[in-house]
Amino acid sequence: MLINIAAFLEKERPYWDELEALLKTFQNDAAYTPSFQEAQRLYYLYRRAVSGLARLNSGGAEKDVRNYLESLVGRAYAEVHEHRNSPLRFKLFHWFFHTFPQTFRRQANAFRLSLAITLVGVLFGGYAVLADTQAKEVLLPFAHLLGDPSERVAEEESMEDDRLQGHKSTFAAQLMVNNIRVSCMAAAFGFTFGVATIVLLFYNGVILGVVMVDYIRAGESLFLSGWLLPHGAIEIPAILLAGQAGLVLGGALIGWGAPENLRQRLRQIAPDFITLVGGAATLLIWAGIVEAFFSQYHAPTLPYTLKILFGIIECILLFSFLRYAGKDKKQTGELT
Repeated sequence: MLINIAAFLEKERPYWDELEALLKTFQNDAAYTPSFQEAQRLYYLYRRAVSGLARLNSGGAEKDVRNYLESLVGRAYAEVHEHRNSPLRFKLFHWFFHTFPQTFRRQANAFRLSLAITLVGVLFGGYAVLADTQAKEVLLPFAHLLGDPSERVAEEESMEDDRLQGHKSTFAAQLMVNNIRVSCMAAAFGFTFGVATIVLLFYNGVILGVVMVDYIRAGESLFLSGWLLPHGAIEIPAILLAGQAGLVLGGALIGWGAPENLRQRLRQIAPDFITLVGGAATLLIWAGIVEAFFSQYHAPTLPYTLKILFGIIECILLFSFLRYAGKDKKQTGELT
């Protein structure tokens, strides 16, 4: 095969220089951990260099050029196929503040779908309770929410004793266990090709829509906001993250026209799936603490404006964390 050596070298030289720079970065710091994008780029440049070497060997290039490229390909091969002997240590801080938000952004489309499904459920639940006064008894699984909202608010606000005195930790633990169980179900249901995950997200949205419309219609919007925002600002996004994981798993099972086989697809998404589930569970621990120690106390014990402000601050912090944490100047193509 005849090729224009000069034109070929001019075209490929920037890619070789980029590969050389990446290899120096990796080899100068044995503890350096490349990002997902850097690892992908390294593999692409390595494959391109291998292809270039094959073309040069058949095209009669100068020996110095071929020797340089052979050395570069050899170094890249060693880096791509390297197996470190040191034991893998899990770094909790780095995982939560870097790996978790990076994974969230990488799988942002699945989160958007999880959010959209939940919002459809909210609209359905809200419309159902407006159209049929008996829909609440059919749709809500919680007995304490079936009564009149105004009566419940009056009862909550009239309580002078701390009904959770001595039981806050137990109550918080129960909330964490229940919410984490629901999250794990939403993620694990991805094995149904995402169908059961969609159903669970939709039904959670229905419950939320029914409760919101029921309390707003009764004129208890302030109580609703002060009750739900402190823990819901974290709990609801955490459930959506679990749904995101389930949809990622379902997408890998379906394939969406991907060239990889099923085993390869599952292997590729496994780290992201585990990270999203772990991140959701971590957030739900905080949500359980807030619900037990803060959300259950109403005016006049705790002003609603204080509780609402607390929830809004949580929303802003969580959005900023998922949007910006773990970013570096080299990362591109993330959630916008």
